[in-house]
Amino acid sequence: MQERIEVGQMVFVKDGGVGIGAVRETRRTEFVVNIQNAGDFVLPNNAVRDVHSGKVLLAVDRLAPEVVEALRHVHDSESPEFAVVDPRDGTPDAGARPH
Repeated sequence: MQERIEVGQMVFVKDGGVGIGAVRETRRTEFVVNIQNAGDFVLPNNAVRDVHSGKVLLAVDRLAPEVVEALRHVHDSESPEFAVVDPRDGTPDAGARPH
């Protein structure tokens, strides 16, 4: 049985990847997630691939284009000295980043 989405849970696009944000609010058919470096987004519950171990895993293929674009820039404001640059870090399209 899948766990419930709860306020405060970390959100990921890849199990074992880098967290991209946290759940801020839950509703009957949707939830609000604060995506690092982008702000709050309302996502439908069907955008969740899995919930386990206190983590919410998103199904990127079920997200609106603006959410996917926000996920591409989660780490943009990090100091280059400490930024995640591994292409397997869990952000979609892990393409070139400005750092």
